[in-house]
Amino acid sequence: MKRLALLATAAVFSFAAPAAHAADDIIIGVVYPLTGNAAPVGLDAKAAYEVAAEIINGKHDPIPMLMGKGGGLDKLGGAKIKLVFADSQNDPQKARAETERLITQEHAIAIVGSYTSATAVTISQVTERYELPYMSADNSSPSLNQRGLKWFFRTSPHDEMFSAAMFQFMKDEGAKTGHQVKSVALFYEDSIFGADSARVQGKLAEAAGIKVAADIKYRANSPSLSAEAQKLKAADADVMLPSSYTSDSILILKAMNEIGYKPKAILAQAAGFQESAFMTGAGALAEGAMSRSSFALDAVKSRPAIPAVNALYRAKNNKDLNDNTSRDVTALLVLADAINRAGSTNEAAIQKALVATDVKGSDTIMPWAGIKFDETGQNTMGTPVIQQVTGGMYHTVWPFDVAVQPAVVNW
Repeated sequence: MKRLALLATAAVFSFAAPAAHAADDIIIGVVYPLTGNAAPVGLDAKAAYEVAAEIINGKHDPIPMLMGKGGGLDKLGGAKIKLVFADSQNDPQKARAETERLITQEHAIAIVGSYTSATAVTISQVTERYELPYMSADNSSPSLNQRGLKWFFRTSPHDEMFSAAMFQFMKDEGAKTGHQVKSVALFYEDSIFGADSARVQGKLAEAAGIKVAADIKYRANSPSLSAEAQKLKAADADVMLPSSYTSDSILILKAMNEIGYKPKAILAQAAGFQESAFMTGAGALAEGAMSRSSFALDAVKSRPAIPAVNALYRAKNNKDLNDNTSRDVTALLVLADAINRAGSTNEAAIQKALVATDVKGSDTIMPWAGIKFDETGQNTMGTPVIQQVTGGMYHTVWPFDVAVQPAVVNW
C-alpha cells in the first residue's frame, strides 16, 4: 500500500486506522500563510476554522446547518475535531514540506487549505502520494481539479465558474440598463491563479464579442504598479477585470488614483478584493468596486445559519465573515460530515464518503444550490454572486433575485 510505504519512516505501521472512540481526536491539518505578506488572510482563515471546529465539537443551541447540532461526531462516539495549523508562508515549497510534516509527524487524516492556488498545487501532490483527502477550501484555479487526482475535493466554485457568472452579470446588467459592455481590461498576477483567470476571461470576452482592450500581466507583490496603471488608463476599458491578491489590489487602486484615473467599473476575481485588509488599506478608493463572491452575508432570509455563524466569527476575530472565511468554515463542516458518515478515520472510507456528499444549499451559509462533487472532486453546485462596495461594505447586486440593492455601473 502506497500510504504505508510512505509513512514507514514515521513508524506508522497499520494498514488502516480503526474507528475512533469517544476519547480520540480527529486530527485535521490546516495549511495557510500565518507569517509574511499574506499572514492577515491566513490568520483570518485560522479563526474561521476554529469557529467551524467549535460548531462541530461544542455544546450549544442547534444551528440550522450541516454539523450544526454540535457535540462532536456522533457516529464516532462523540469524537472531536482537532486542528493542527501549519505556516506555508505563502511559499509552495514550504507548503509541500509542512503538509508532509502534518501527515507523518502530526498524523493528520486529511488536509484543508490553502488560500493561493500555487500552494494548493504542491499540497495536493503530497496528499495524493500519501493517499488522504485534500479539501481545497478557497483555491480557485480551474486547473487544480483537472489533473486526474483522486484525493482532491473542492467545495468552492473555481474561476471558470466565477468568470462565467461575471460575464453573465455584465450581460444581464447591460440588458437591464441598455448599456452593454463593449471592452474589458485584463489585469492579473503572474501565477497559476492569475494566468488561469485571464485565460478564461479572455475566451469569455471573445465569445461575447467584447474587445480585450488591455491584457496586463504583472509580477506579484511588485513594489510599484505605476506603469501598469498608465496602461490601464490608456486602454480605458468599460470594465477592469483584476485577478490580484490583497497587497496588489490596494497598490493598483492607489497607483491609478495617483495619475487621476478611475476605471468606469471594476469587477474583480475576488481574492484580495474580498479581504478585510483590502477594505482597510484601500479606504475610499474601494467605493464602487465590484467582485464576484462565494458568499453573501446579506442572504439571511434563505440561509438562516448566517447570523449565528457570523456572530461566532465576529466574537473571535472582530470581523464579519467574507468570501474566503465563509468558504473555510464550509469546507471544514463538509469534511467533518464526511468523516462522520464514514464512521471511521480510515482515509479510503473518508474519500468514499466525500464522493457521496450531497448537501442542500439551505443547509450551509453559502448562496450555493448545494454541494455535490463530480468525478474530479469539484463541487458542481456552487453558484456565485456579484457584490459591490457601497458605504464601505459589500452588498449583493446579482443575481437580481437575491440582490439587496441594484448595482451602480458607469460603462
